[in-house]
Amino acid sequence: MNQIKNTLLLLRFPFSLFLMPVFVFAMSQAEAIHWSTSVLAFIILHLFIYPASNGYNSYMDQDEGSIGGLKHPPKPTKKLFYAALCLDLLGLTLSFFISTIFFLCLLAYILASRAYSYKGIRLKKYPYLGFLVVIVFQGGFTFLMTLHAATLLDLKTITDIHVWAMIASSLLLAGVYPLTQIYQYEEDLKNGDITLSYKLGYRGTFIFSTISFLLANLFFWLYFTEKGFINNFYILQLFFIPIAFYFVSWFIKVWNNPCNANYEHTMRMNLIASVCLNVCFITLFIINQVA
Repeated sequence: MNQIKNTLLLLRFPFSLFLMPVFVFAMSQAEAIHWSTSVLAFIILHLFIYPASNGYNSYMDQDEGSIGGLKHPPKPTKKLFYAALCLDLLGLTLSFFISTIFFLCLLAYILASRAYSYKGIRLKKYPYLGFLVVIVFQGGFTFLMTLHAATLLDLKTITDIHVWAMIASSLLLAGVYPLTQIYQYEEDLKNGDITLSYKLGYRGTFIFSTISFLLANLFFWLYFTEKGFINNFYILQLFFIPIAFYFVSWFIKVWNNPCNANYEHTMRMNLIASVCLNVCFITLFIINQVA
């Protein structure tokens, strides 16, 4: 019974909240929404694929220290590996009810996630390549997958406007992702993983994230300007305020004392950013549906 409980903990279902903003952003920009495929895509990603990725990563890492969403993770067992595999298979099977394109995109996402963690490939140990794979697949690629599921849009019809949104999504991840690595240097080094955050150092990570957030904002501006919805950009800025406030205050603390680059601050940053962005994009979704 304990092994089942520990397996469920390591799948980290609540952690899907942190990955939800890109999905909600894509939904907020979709026109003529197909609700059945949209809801199914949400279930597939947030209840099957993301937890499966969490579980597989924990199984491969065998972490002893804190991980995203769990300060004191239990020891992974073989049950976790099989649970992750079952969730992947369930997600892939259900994806056929959306489209063949969605199935292929989902398969690519899963393979990229496995290559990131699998000991035989372990993209995680390459600071730049691993970083690029994460921000591309969890950012722009997920935006594209979601937009397709919501509208059944033919990928051949992707325009420059969609590309701006995809780049903005990836740059958001580029700002957040190194911050999630900042407290795990010792644990990562035990596994032979050299993360981008480790290469940048504590202060360098915050400077890099600042630049990434500013660039993301630039591409959001390009996207909303091109679409003629500049008011949506201004609404986004309002929701960025609490994120920026906490980010700057944490940055100052870490600059003065690197010990503040810890699990508690990281999870608080993740929670504030994900809640603010989810509420923001839900607001934009409602506005765009009513308009």
